[in-house]
Amino acid sequence: MEFLQALSDWQVAAAIRQSPVLYPLVNAAHILSLGLVIGAIATLDLRLLGLFRTASVAELAPPLWRVAAVGVLFAVMTGFLLFSVRAPSYAANPAFILKLALVGIGLLNAVAVHANPHWRRALNGGAVHGSIRVSAALSLLTWTGAIFAGRWIGFLQD
Repeated sequence: MEFLQALSDWQVAAAIRQSPVLYPLVNAAHILSLGLVIGAIATLDLRLLGLFRTASVAELAPPLWRVAAVGVLFAVMTGFLLFSVRAPSYAANPAFILKLALVGIGLLNAVAVHANPHWRRALNGGAVHGSIRVSAALSLLTWTGAIFAGRWIGFLQD
């Protein structure tokens, strides 16, 4: 708990907390980052589940993965700054803990997709294997769940 309090006492966290402009800007940047993540991931997942068949997985996947990766990077950075403002409180918030768990599952699922040999086949124009479809459905559920859990944090805040 000392680390969490030290993080909240950090000068950057204090500046964000006290500024009438910084917190809304960081929060807006976090939301923009989430939009990049969910927009790119949902588009790719829906394609893998059978929608948008006129666009090949090989055409869609590389740029969408890059957009999602940039979104995740910025979401982690802005999320860390937002977390630092009230670290002890957020660390005890069940919605925040659920959000982190869902983000972790989403990231592990992405790693699993890349490691799946059927992913390479789909990228090379082959059929989308059932295991990739299952991963796409799991991805949609976990990332959407993470968004909902993130929005719920404020309602469970002490």
